[in-house]
Amino acid sequence: MRALPTFMTARPRLALALALGLVSFFVLPLHGSLAGRGLACWNLAVWAYLLMVWWLMIRAQPAQIRRIALAQDENAEIVLALVCVGCVVSLATILVELASAKGTSGIHQLAHIGFTGITLAGAWLMLPTSFAIHYAHLFYTAEDGPCKPLLFPDKPPEPTYWDFLYFSFTIAVACQTADVAVGDSRTRKTVLAQSVLAFLFNMSVLGLSINVAAGLLG
Repeated sequence: MRALPTFMTARPRLALALALGLVSFFVLPLHGSLAGRGLACWNLAVWAYLLMVWWLMIRAQPAQIRRIALAQDENAEIVLALVCVGCVVSLATILVELASAKGTSGIHQLAHIGFTGITLAGAWLMLPTSFAIHYAHLFYTAEDGPCKPLLFPDKPPEPTYWDFLYFSFTIAVACQTADVAVGDSRTRKTVLAQSVLAFLFNMSVLGLSINVAAGLLG
């Protein structure tokens, strides 16, 4: 029971987004498929979280980033893993929703395509954003020593979220770490996990895009 208050205190934006998604599942009108209903709730939660966390990230100073990183020390890897699982499940649910949408045309077909695009964009942005927050956690909770988890070329003493976003989105887009060096084994494992996940996710997005294009062309 103690874990829930701790989670809400350490990650209030994620907790609020999850609560929004859960409440919307029972509030939304009861029509359409269960997969479509689930995706609608997922989208509400994901985009609400992205708006809140990006607003934080563009304004946060190193002292605040350090406080957040220390507060999120408990079960940080588990939370990140659950977010990744949620994004992967959303892709699988899109396949179910697209299958149920076959045979539609006109405005209904465009609505399904738009819904798919919003879901893909949200899930794709969610992954590198979550990894950026985790890299900040790894950096600011690391023990003092000669080698930090991440070594930025200009060697900032206290990197901001922009630095971690740059690193994470470079992996998401190109599956490489560019000019940032990885300084310890724990962080290398995280980078490896993100690289593999990013590759599989990008391939899945490409496959779904081809599927949607084929449907449009008949």
